[in-house]
Amino acid sequence: MFYYIIALFIIALDQLTKYLIVKNMELGESIKVIEDFLYITSHRNRGAAWGILEGQMWFFYIITVIVIIGIVYYIQKAAKGKMLFGVSLGFMLGGAIGNFIDRVFRNEVVDFVNTYIFGYDFPVFNIADSALVIGVAMLMIQMLLEERALKKEKTHGENGTHHS
Repeated sequence: MFYYIIALFIIALDQLTKYLIVKNMELGESIKVIEDFLYITSHRNRGAAWGILEGQMWFFYIITVIVIIGIVYYIQKAAKGKMLFGVSLGFMLGGAIGNFIDRVFRNEVVDFVNTYIFGYDFPVFNIADSALVIGVAMLMIQMLLEERALKKEKTHGENGTHHS
């Protein structure tokens, strides 16, 4: 249940921030937060990351439904007792649903976080995108920790002693 609460929080925050952008800013308008680093910019995306596959909404609907079903399955079957894994899935679920809501109701995704990292104008993104990236990063950390534990178990046995 906790992992679904995380997803709901992300969805709510994502949709609230997008609503505020749509209602209070003109498309293309930008507000400087930290000069040469962070701006709030009203932007729309009809594709995936960096605008790829623009206009392929049915593809995104199908893929997102499959992803959501997969994440819910893993939350139900594999996340028990694995807090980091479950939290990562909660973040990914919230992010996937957040952008899915935009695609279904707006036919585009509202983006607004505009960053310049070491002079590079990074593609504009939103809370849902951030949650997806954070969720994947946590999943990778979980996988590395599990791999390390497996190697340690093989080297030292289950009771922690070395077998020769």
